[in-house]
Amino acid sequence: MFTETPFIRKKLRHERIAQCVFGLMALAMIIPLLAIVGYLVYRAMPLLSWDFLVTNPTHGMRRGGIWSAFLGTLYLVVLSLCLSAPIGVLAAVYLNEYAKENWYTRIINLAVVNLAGVPSIVHALFGLGAFVLFAGMGRSIIAASLTLAIMTLPVIIASTKESLAAVPQSFREACWNVGATRWQTIRHIVLPNSISGILTGVILQVSRTAGETAPIMFTGAVFFKKIGEGDWLAYQLKDQCMALSMHLYTVTTQVTDAPPALPYAIAVVLLATVLIVNAISIAFRVYLRSRKKW
Repeated sequence: MFTETPFIRKKLRHERIAQCVFGLMALAMIIPLLAIVGYLVYRAMPLLSWDFLVTNPTHGMRRGGIWSAFLGTLYLVVLSLCLSAPIGVLAAVYLNEYAKENWYTRIINLAVVNLAGVPSIVHALFGLGAFVLFAGMGRSIIAASLTLAIMTLPVIIASTKESLAAVPQSFREACWNVGATRWQTIRHIVLPNSISGILTGVILQVSRTAGETAPIMFTGAVFFKKIGEGDWLAYQLKDQCMALSMHLYTVTTQVTDAPPALPYAIAVVLLATVLIVNAISIAFRVYLRSRKKW
């Protein structure tokens, strides 16, 4: 039987101390988050119901529900991701797999990193000038979605590049040695083995897209718009729309005599929408990761 030496006991003691410290750090992050979410749900309970979700605001947005804002948020999130995700992934594939390492690609990579940190209000002004005024789209869902897509594009490119770079180079060399072209290697080997990391970048942008107010306020969001309740095709791409983030701001700052639970109910629905979309994406990512062979 092996006996513990004083050196081993010292190391185990240090490990237990480190575990306690890291556990307390995790609790310090999780407990406030759970407290905030619990407080929001508690304050929102008087209004949370199915009718609140599928009815339009009435009486100056003091009564009714949030259907028009909820549907507008879904339109903006889905359309912006449909625009930014394919372009971002293809751009990352080119930069990581095809582009040569020179001053030009280094400038592009530097620009991508810098654009990821640009404040959303700057993207809003760009969308106003480029899409609303210059392209003649007016304030519309398509202009707002394009603005959100431009805003989320740098993060998707950066996260996709990291995922592609994580695939071992030996995988590519093995494919090339058996006669596969570069595109066949990317399509059948590189992308399938990096899809979980690509989805991570997309998941991060869902939360940011749903919660942004400034870009849509300048390009496509409207104070109030009544649409057909329960009609999932109520908005057209050239229409203006309501959004949960702007609706929450409006109810909080500009609507008087609103029920105290109304802002909290809007916030809970927005949070639940983001969590549901993220959960679906995470489940899909876990499924794809479980199929990896390395």
